[in-house]
Amino acid sequence: MSFSSVLFSPIHFPLPTIYSHSSRRRGISVTAAIPPFSAVADLSAASDTIDGTTIAVIGGGSVAALAAVLSLTDPEKRRQMQAEEVGGGDKEVVREYFNNDGFQRWRRIYGDADDVNRVQKDIRLGHSKTVENVMKMLLDEGPLNGVLVCDAGCGTGSLSIPLAKEGAIVAASDISAAMVAEAEKQASEELLQGKDELPTGLVLPKFEVKDLESLDGKYDTVVCLDVLIHYPQHKADGMIAHLTSLAKDRLILSFAPKTFYYDLLKRVGELFPGPSKATRAYLHAEADIERALKKVGWRIRKRGLITTQFYFSRIVEAIPA
Repeated sequence: MSFSSVLFSPIHFPLPTIYSHSSRRRGISVTAAIPPFSAVADLSAASDTIDGTTIAVIGGGSVAALAAVLSLTDPEKRRQMQAEEVGGGDKEVVREYFNNDGFQRWRRIYGDADDVNRVQKDIRLGHSKTVENVMKMLLDEGPLNGVLVCDAGCGTGSLSIPLAKEGAIVAASDISAAMVAEAEKQASEELLQGKDELPTGLVLPKFEVKDLESLDGKYDTVVCLDVLIHYPQHKADGMIAHLTSLAKDRLILSFAPKTFYYDLLKRVGELFPGPSKATRAYLHAEADIERALKKVGWRIRKRGLITTQFYFSRIVEAIPA
């Protein structure tokens, strides 16, 4: 699942490069929006389109007003109630959500159905840009034929399928059985295309229902997109250490960036959770991710930032130091 925002009356400003190498920066101007707090209209009416990872975007001059609003609510209490309903903590909430309401919502967003609203279409665009940039990072090192790739948190297969089309041998997993079933279905449809056999050189991804902690094996590359949003930093450190232990050559991560603005905006979004059960959303500072990688002897080689109006995602590629 991805990090998104609800914007009203946007004022555009340039953000950093979409994709860069450690020593060669290719500046590409992209835009996001920060409207004034007074322009945020009826958020309760918009709540059908957002969930716990959604943020409402405000202007820098409205911090005092935002603080006053935040003091009147207790989103943490709502999160605790959700955990009690499913009889567990964050992991159980995530599993329950993505097997039910979350699965229906994100299957539409990740797919090509027309029954999505403007916000969901924009998030779809942002996610597809993330997949495109990750594929570029991977292909920059050469063809993927026979390369062993672990797609950790595969969702509906939006990365696993392009990887398989390039000849990679993909082990894909997700905490949600519903997501895994949908990924298997889409992979068969797109790769087999109604035929009995795959084209020469292609292998269907192997999909499994597993959480990150349960992953094992050894792979040339491990990719984990938009999953760390479900882990607080102290747990994310452990997940990063575990994922690097599975990777021989490189690890690619995407995460919701923790900045002053995005942190405030996420908290505003938590005031309007929408009618469906939502999951807790954690932002991560790039410095914290880099520190966790250095702790296990890895370093960041490439960085990228994907932004649309409603989607923000930082991408890093790490290799053994």
